Amino acid sequence: MATAFPLEPSLWAATAASALPTPPLKGDVSVDVCIVGGGFAGMSTALHLAEQGTRVALLEAFEPGWGGSGRNGGQVIPGLKYDPDELQAMFPGAVGERLAQFAGSTADSVFDLIKKHNMEVPLVRNGWVQGAHTAAGVDLVGRRAEQWAKRGVAGARALSASEVARLLGTDKYVGGWLDPRGGGIQPLSYARGLARAAVGAGASIYGHSPATAMQRDGSRWKVTTAQGATVTADRVVLCTNGYSGALWPGLARSVITPNSFQVATDPLPDDVAKTILPQGQVSSDTRQLLLYFRLDHQRRLIMGGRGPFREPTSPSDWGHLERVIGHMFPAAAKAPIAFRWCGRVAITRDFLPHLHEPARGLLINIGCMGRGVGLQTSMGQAMASYMLSGKADALPLPVTGVKSFPLHQFRRLYLSAIIAWYRMRDGGLA
Repeated sequence: MATAFPLEPSLWAATAASALPTPPLKGDVSVDVCIVGGGFAGMSTALHLAEQGTRVALLEAFEPGWGGSGRNGGQVIPGLKYDPDELQAMFPGAVGERLAQFAGSTADSVFDLIKKHNMEVPLVRNGWVQGAHTAAGVDLVGRRAEQWAKRGVAGARALSASEVARLLGTDKYVGGWLDPRGGGIQPLSYARGLARAAVGAGASIYGHSPATAMQRDGSRWKVTTAQGATVTADRVVLCTNGYSGALWPGLARSVITPNSFQVATDPLPDDVAKTILPQGQVSSDTRQLLLYFRLDHQRRLIMGGRGPFREPTSPSDWGHLERVIGHMFPAAAKAPIAFRWCGRVAITRDFLPHLHEPARGLLINIGCMGRGVGLQTSMGQAMASYMLSGKADALPLPVTGVKSFPLHQFRRLYLSAIIAWYRMRDGGLA
């Protein structure tokens, strides 16, 4: 049996701000709301509830930010997979308008919280460039830029091939668009900043306290941890996303959770670094198996993309990304790779985030689709508002039932087939 390649330290774990101590839950507690999952969504929910005087206990299986929240590329990109006009077609009337407004505001939520709480988070906000690798991609990004510009996003515009090459430092794209709302952060530092802010507001966060069961206990919920201690609460919020297990029936089968793989070089020499994303944008492209890349605050080049569905077993599992660096940025081709890591992404059947309320007092949030930094921060704020107000329109989209992927048990097989097909369509670069 293959042995998993060590995932730590990732670049983010090696460079993050210090973590606030979050000792395990050792005795039974009673609160208003119990949150399961210490990623962006769970901690944002905890923070926004605690700020309004709600008694909150958050249970995390490891430590805040351990999962996808602390393992992503740190790109803060607004919007969803679907553009505003598509969202309004899918959800006619006020619901679609509310969802489009929500999607457009997610990046603001992140940067506003960092500023408000004076978080120790390296960041840049010079925009996001989405490169188009085909003529169809050029049409797509052109429509996208036009729709957001019509909605008041100043500076949103389509880019020619030469403009993309100037902004990215590579000539591998035939067009693109610029979204000035985007940016980049150190995601694990941000996760730890959220934890610190939530605790400062009065929330209790218990690390290394995996929830193993939850059930109604009269009019309240009882959540049991692996060590036997329990949290009794009026309401439970489940925010486990790509690391969902058997805590609620069928939830883990409602998403597929491929790994997103990343590599980071040693800090690049100044003469090389200034040729790559010279104006400080972050970038991802229009491929089905998209590539995403940026420079961090120490001039490391980070390249991310899809990898094996299984957990990695050797450095060769990141080899495709190392080859991409050399192909796209020849000046960085010989830069030593200092970090290799991955994290799971939760993908739903319709590529939208989902909110479920399968039992009284239980709210479930799942689905990030690779834009979790802004999306899940904003979702936490919305869920807190919903619980405080009881108003359905506090949520960005309607509550739905939990639905499993067909033949979920064969997900590795059909996902591998889909990846092979997409890779062929994308031109095989990654």
